[in-house]
Amino acid sequence: MSCVAIIDIGSNSIKVLVAARDVAGQLTVLKSHTIDARISAGISHAEPVLSEEGMTQGVAAIQELLADSASLSPVRAQLVATSAVRDARNGRDFADRVRRATGFEIRILSGDEEANAIGRGLTCDPALASLKNFYVFDLGGGSLECLAFAERKIQEAISLQLGCVRLTEKFVADSTGPFLPEARKRIMAHTRLAVAESGFRFDLPCPSAVATGGTASTVRAIHGARTGQPIEQTPTLITVQHLRELLDQLAPLTLEQRKQIPGMPAARADIFPTALATVVALAETGGLTAFHHSFYNLRYGLAADLLETL
Repeated sequence: MSCVAIIDIGSNSIKVLVAARDVAGQLTVLKSHTIDARISAGISHAEPVLSEEGMTQGVAAIQELLADSASLSPVRAQLVATSAVRDARNGRDFADRVRRATGFEIRILSGDEEANAIGRGLTCDPALASLKNFYVFDLGGGSLECLAFAERKIQEAISLQLGCVRLTEKFVADSTGPFLPEARKRIMAHTRLAVAESGFRFDLPCPSAVATGGTASTVRAIHGARTGQPIEQTPTLITVQHLRELLDQLAPLTLEQRKQIPGMPAARADIFPTALATVVALAETGGLTAFHHSFYNLRYGLAADLLETL
């Protein structure tokens, strides 16, 4: 099978997906790997700038993922960047550095392009084939993408600056200590206001809600570690009440204590309480009680589009 490789340069991590189409036309994953290389420090500033350390880590991660995928001989490889690079004053400089190091150009996605590619990816998930009217929320380090599908067609897609790295920098004075009630209150109020002011409409008839991204994956990984299950075998439905309870459990802990929680990625422990508070506030704003989790997000949508060009 001819395959393609997508490298997603996000605010908190850099990921590769190598995918092909099987004989039935379904998207088949040949390789998926993530490197936690947070390039987005300072993203909450009025004029974000990628640090020298962040850019060096980012280039190294991209080189590693390109080498990792080369064994499968993808016909085409595409590098894309989202909020951290999009918003940074020196984002183009970083893209030039990557081009010199790897020979690949980076496609810097707009917020709308990012949201629509996520939506495209969700339609490739066979587990969601029965959903007709649903919302999709993808929380990253720099932004939150919100989509509405009616009869499986995108009706609305927006990108909001509500990423968990961004809000942690903005509202958490000390991310090494407990997640204080005041920070939780401010993050949730900020999220509600941003969603309300965006004009995103929660008016689909009999809707479901889908969550993608690292926050939902981490929730399932923690649940799997507690129950002795691989993440793939944990329930895909995540209730908002479970998110509230998990936040209540984690909030009093220090960063080092959070890192010790089975299933918790060490590189995500500092921003995870913010992420949970953001998702809970989003759910409360939209009157949502649960999310279906899907691994099919941005990379899957871009891979599907790229495979169609072969």
